[in-house]
Amino acid sequence: MGSGPGYHDPRSPFKPLQEVEGVVSWKLLSSVTVKADKSKVTPSFPSGVLALNQRTVKVQGFMMPLEPGDKQSHFLLSSVPTSCSFCVPAGPEGLVEVRSKTPVRYTLDVVTVEGQMAVLNDDPYGMFYRVTDAVRATR
Repeated sequence: MGSGPGYHDPRSPFKPLQEVEGVVSWKLLSSVTVKADKSKVTPSFPSGVLALNQRTVKVQGFMMPLEPGDKQSHFLLSSVPTSCSFCVPAGPEGLVEVRSKTPVRYTLDVVTVEGQMAVLNDDPYGMFYRVTDAVRATR
């Protein structure tokens, strides 16, 4: 039913994310529970997560490109670094889809973006969170 915020391999050369004041916590985002039906998984969000819907927020994470090239306008942020090019490092509670206003240069370092948060109940791709009109932010 999901893997929480994801597993950070202790052998990873990347340090785990640290909680930062003013940046949405992955602990909060991963507090969602799910109910599995025959044809879909339905999320149930706690009030703290629902309060983020349609608000401007900052989110930090490790970038997973969804487009070719070194600049990305559509990408995922993950709570843990990817260890395999073909593996998703977390369930939907450990990922945020990002659509940026201007392309963001791909990096292996932690990326922080600021934009409009959407908490998704019935996304066709199974995502729980999306940030739109995002811009690269400083932590």
